[in-house]
Amino acid sequence: MHIQELDDLHPIDLVQSMAQSRDWVFERTNDDQIAVVVEGVWQCYAISLVWSEQNETLRLVCSFDFSPPVGRLPALYEALNLANDSCWSGAFTYWRDQKTMAFIYGLNLAGGALATTEQVDEIIRTSLVACEKLYPAFQLVSWGEDSPEAALKIAINDAYGRA
Repeated sequence: MHIQELDDLHPIDLVQSMAQSRDWVFERTNDDQIAVVVEGVWQCYAISLVWSEQNETLRLVCSFDFSPPVGRLPALYEALNLANDSCWSGAFTYWRDQKTMAFIYGLNLAGGALATTEQVDEIIRTSLVACEKLYPAFQLVSWGEDSPEAALKIAINDAYGRA
């Protein structure tokens, strides 16, 4: 199947094709949902994508285990707010009961628009980049003594050169 033929597929079929071509572990739970596992530098990320025909939205949740000390939760929540201010697309949330950090994104395809491979690739890439970039800041805030501002400044600033 040629890549342009993929653009006519159901959004979850697109994700499945991408997962297969990248040798990602995945499970197609039903016609409108798929779960993918992607190994990152800092974590193994569980990515769930769900298509809602009613809302015409492809919802992505990229999550990873995260269990900070209870006493550091206020600082973590402040860091999440600051992190979300820097995210143009998507947002972070912490699910305390599940001990899970999640990056959530919704691709709206209103009016019968079709998802393209580029769009699907971009939302997956964006979620992974955000998680990889901000994971160290969440770590510093949760287990270190860094303030949310200082931790995010370290994570958001681009590094120059090589170590």
